[in-house]
Amino acid sequence: MSIENISIGDGELEIMKVIWSKDEAVSTQEITKAVEAKGWKRTTISTFLSRLVEKGALVSEKQGNNYFYRPLISKRDYSSMKAKSLISSLFDGSAKQLCASLFEDGNLSQKDIEELRAIFTKDDNND
Repeated sequence: MSIENISIGDGELEIMKVIWSKDEAVSTQEITKAVEAKGWKRTTISTFLSRLVEKGALVSEKQGNNYFYRPLISKRDYSSMKAKSLISSLFDGSAKQLCASLFEDGNLSQKDIEELRAIFTKDDNND
């Protein structure tokens, strides 16, 4: 399954963030503990995990009585895909329009602007 075909809902994304934050497979118990502040029941978490496995975002492995989960897609790849989708659907495919919108609405701090300038300047110097 291609990453472009994977749609992750808001609740599922919270689960993915927990898993992405680890360098190893994550147990159901660890995931439950990490999202306990949300007040989700164990069944809700299990449903999210099952959906993510079905969608091809996670792989599960049973070890004894415990299930462990690993991502099949990276946070970077998923973020990139979502950004491209946002730019395509809301800004007619123009990243420039997205940046202009963020700037004009005051959503970019001076630090953000400086960091972006450094990224753009770095790319110019590598040509």
